[in-house]
Amino acid sequence: MPIALPKPGHLNTPRILRRVTEASRPLAEFKGVIATLPNQRVLLNALSLQEAKDSSAVENIVTTHDELFRHLSGADGLEHPAAKEVLRYRQALEVGWRSVAEHGLLTNNHILRIQETLEPNKPGFRRTPGTQLKDQLGQVVYVPPQDANEIVSLMTALERDLNAATDDGTDPLVRMAVIHHRFESIHPFYDGNGRTGRIVNVLYLVKEGLLDLPMLFLSGPIVRSKTRYYELLQAVRDRGAWEEWILFILDAVAISARDGIATVLAIAEAQSEVKHRVRSECKRIYSQDLINNLFANPYTKVQFVQRDLEVSRITATKYLDQLAGAGILRKVKVGRNSYYINERLLQVLTAPPAAGTARERD
Repeated sequence: MPIALPKPGHLNTPRILRRVTEASRPLAEFKGVIATLPNQRVLLNALSLQEAKDSSAVENIVTTHDELFRHLSGADGLEHPAAKEVLRYRQALEVGWRSVAEHGLLTNNHILRIQETLEPNKPGFRRTPGTQLKDQLGQVVYVPPQDANEIVSLMTALERDLNAATDDGTDPLVRMAVIHHRFESIHPFYDGNGRTGRIVNVLYLVKEGLLDLPMLFLSGPIVRSKTRYYELLQAVRDRGAWEEWILFILDAVAISARDGIATVLAIAEAQSEVKHRVRSECKRIYSQDLINNLFANPYTKVQFVQRDLEVSRITATKYLDQLAGAGILRKVKVGRNSYYINERLLQVLTAPPAAGTARERD
């Protein structure tokens, strides 16, 4: 049975309106901070990795930072299934962002492509009944729509609302909270619903102009309040408790924006420090392209420098070994492969978040 949607008046309670203001301020500041950076794609690369890890952790696909970054560099030649899942998330985010940037819309076809990237062997909306959502004890807590035609109908209605003009006085952040709940309750896919839904969140904010790049990620605060997140999802289904759900999501937006600001500033500071060290200690090899390569991923290797700087293998090796000799990078050899760690960037990306968890009450 479809979840009863809240009436517009129920989305503009005093508590919600106050929390919208509290969330909108850091979000606008975050957007402005990102705009000041000279190379935003380097930052997007770094932050999307962190989000991919956090979002997958919500689904209990857990990987360590070391496994994730080493797998990304391809330096150790080892297969880490969890790391591969995480990296698919980042690829899916890129797929969705390109679609929104090109069309200015967020359609079901885009959502399907996102999910197919996450779950290559399980694409398409559910067609076979039997899906149930269970709690940690194995008890069934919710049965999403089972009929294939109903799923398509509900997703068509959701697509319409994703792209409708917000002319009813409802703030886009509140609409995002409602849309996210609807998506998770339709549960349109056999697998990857949570990760797909969290990608849809940030793409919706980009489509609405609240962000220029898909860099606000809610998975961090959700991971830190995961039990509460699932309780509130179910409370809406059980008793229509929309206000508490919306407040939780608005808190997550504010927390994510503040975390994002802190991370952006920390990465910018780290990049400036490394840049000055390379200029003073390795002056002959300094270039902005080299700095960008070092901050695209905390682990790099000779092939990446070859590709990004369009230099020979010998030259790339010389650059990295010189940086390692100066203590700017740390060289690690595993088997026949060597990779080089930007420990200053790694320190930023693995630092605990500063903004805390979503509030459970006023």
